[in-house]
Amino acid sequence: MLLVADGGSSKTDWILLNQDQSIERFHTGGLNPFFTTEKEIIKSLQHFQPFKPIAEKITELYFFGAGCSSPDRRELVSNALTGIFKNAFVSVESDTLGSAIATCKDKPGFSCVLGTESNISFFDGKEVFPSKLGLGYILGEEGSGTYFGKILLTDFLYGNAPEEILRSFDETYRINKDMVIKNLYQKPFPNYFIASFAQFMGKHLDHPYVQELLLKGFDDFITTHIRSYPNYKEYYAHFVGSISFYFKDYLKLACTKHQVNIGTIIEKPIEELFTWIKKREGF
Repeated sequence: MLLVADGGSSKTDWILLNQDQSIERFHTGGLNPFFTTEKEIIKSLQHFQPFKPIAEKITELYFFGAGCSSPDRRELVSNALTGIFKNAFVSVESDTLGSAIATCKDKPGFSCVLGTESNISFFDGKEVFPSKLGLGYILGEEGSGTYFGKILLTDFLYGNAPEEILRSFDETYRINKDMVIKNLYQKPFPNYFIASFAQFMGKHLDHPYVQELLLKGFDDFITTHIRSYPNYKEYYAHFVGSISFYFKDYLKLACTKHQVNIGTIIEKPIEELFTWIKKREGF
């Protein structure tokens, strides 16, 4: 039995291939080793009811996760998974590699992530080479949910957006400066709080304010990240993440402006990862 997972900081997507070739999909909490210990990962998965009858039947497990970029972090997750899936061969790799495989398959290209966060890597068909430009959500993350959420929040609090946008934002969130400051400086994961406001754009896609905001954000991402590669016109740029997926029309416009060869755009890599591994391993 084959089990493939794509793990984020807040949620992990799993796909199981049973012995009879039937497929099941599961969702658990995030398993980022930067925020969870080995014991916490084991505890959370032990209490996940769907895994109890199948854990010892899994023969191969491929996990691609956020925070799994270094050997020690990968080992932490691998040890935890081995503690649950005792009879499985366990492979743990970074979510960056997972996104590259899901989009580029075995061909060279750029793998761009535009979700809560943003990043870019170059994949040569076998190995992934992450960019060194990432500065985190405070200084960077161009084109991400935190990028857009930060602009929406500041424009609302400063009163810089059009009146109809300000009114709708207030009716939607009922938020004020004190609430924002508390969530940013006194509660954990302020980046997720900021990024949560990006979905507001989906309700107002017909408004010029939102359209200009999207084009500016994608333009910043392309200019800062994709165009930092002198040979960017020689390869396709593929995209993963909710921001790129739900606002793909504006992303395509920005790519066309900069002569970026746009490839695959998917919301999540799990389906493509599962299909690729299933074929590679001969299941």
